[in-house]
Amino acid sequence: MALKVLALNCTLKKSPEQSSTDRLLRELLAALKEYDATGEIVRVADLNIKPGVKSDEGAGDDWPALRQRILASNILISRLAHLARPAVEHRQARARANGCISRERDDMRRMPSYGIVGFAAVVGNEDGAHHVHAEVCQALCEVGFTIPSGGVTYWVGEAMGDKDYIDVKSPPKALVEWTPMLASNAAHLAKLLQQSNYPGHKKG
Repeated sequence: MALKVLALNCTLKKSPEQSSTDRLLRELLAALKEYDATGEIVRVADLNIKPGVKSDEGAGDDWPALRQRILASNILISRLAHLARPAVEHRQARARANGCISRERDDMRRMPSYGIVGFAAVVGNEDGAHHVHAEVCQALCEVGFTIPSGGVTYWVGEAMGDKDYIDVKSPPKALVEWTPMLASNAAHLAKLLQQSNYPGHKKG
């Protein structure tokens, strides 16, 4: 069955400015197409994600619509730019997810995010990618998402360099080889969960 993918571009740049984020996400989406998984990129900086712990914080809050799109997906990609920490846009969305999604349960005590695969994609100029990966995937796991084997694809430039991924003519060999593998892992896991989600259990 077809899989729906939602990629959150958490760059600090607003549309239509180009970003390295978009490039890495487009490469991931292209790799996922081989597994009948298609989707779209949402630039979080273009949205008004209000602070709070409710599913809807009132007029002008873009979180309810984004939440609906997240929960309608089979695969969620959280794409980040890093300076050893996740971007502020990601932290804001993560706070809303933690305050809302993690509190919701069905009659089998499952969060609405159960059955959705989530992982990270990171770009930056220094080697904080593993730290960001650990923080983001742990956050996704805590609010019910399932992390595929590998859990992240990333590009980092030379330390103290000034080149962005969008300016690189050819992606490094390691990235070219790993991104399709992560796409394969994510699609495989998403299809398994699509066929048979976590059973949960009744409160005893």
